[in-house]
Amino acid sequence: MSLRRVLTCWSLSGRDLLRRRIVLLLIFLIPALFFGLTVLTTRNTVVLFKLAAAPGEPVVMVSERREALVFIGLAAAALIASFLGLNLAQRQVDATRRLVLCGFRSAEVSAAKGLLLICVMTAIGLWVTGLLIPWFKPAHPAGVLAGYVLTGFIYGAYGMVAGGLLKHELEGILCVVLLVNIDAGWLQNPIFYAEAQNRAVIRALPAYFPSQVAMLSAFSEHSVGVPLFRGILYGAVLLCIAFLILHQKLKIHGHLDPETGVS
Repeated sequence: MSLRRVLTCWSLSGRDLLRRRIVLLLIFLIPALFFGLTVLTTRNTVVLFKLAAAPGEPVVMVSERREALVFIGLAAAALIASFLGLNLAQRQVDATRRLVLCGFRSAEVSAAKGLLLICVMTAIGLWVTGLLIPWFKPAHPAGVLAGYVLTGFIYGAYGMVAGGLLKHELEGILCVVLLVNIDAGWLQNPIFYAEAQNRAVIRALPAYFPSQVAMLSAFSEHSVGVPLFRGILYGAVLLCIAFLILHQKLKIHGHLDPETGVS
């Protein structure tokens, strides 16, 4: 694998993303909209919920608004990341095949897309954390940032898997929106989790570990090492699956026309 080729492919993919101004607008607008609506519709009433990843599942007491702000940041990061991952997997497949025809390896192309996803999600994590800070200062802001970036990493990888498996964009959009709404937008809310049955189902979903990292960091002094490691492992498995799917899509069967990128 050539680092120069990985960086070249990363640069090309990044330029393509930057050219789509509506995408950049939505990346910054969606979190701001989510936070604005949360501030307008929540109160400072004290709520109780459990920190599921902490030893003994201790109960914490915080204001409804603060809990909702941390949670909505996770939902925003997951939504944006899943769409970006879907876009990376479905957009310009023929152009990516031409790179392979020019001598790039599928592993190099996959590594470039994964690197771009991580870079973008780090930027989004910083933006979402920056929106959170004016309303309250978490106990450990760096840990909340890690939770947001981890959410993006996992859901970005999930979006790439969905984009690789589903041929049409509409199907992919429905697939990612459905899971994001159910998981990051509903079941991972710690207030719901405190009274939920069959919690094993919730713990198996993609946003569980990132939400625990963010909540532990925001409202406690407990270590986030275990959920952080497990979340990284969860995302790495999804990313490997996405890379395998992309590798199959980039295989060149027969003669590939360099002008069209198709056989």
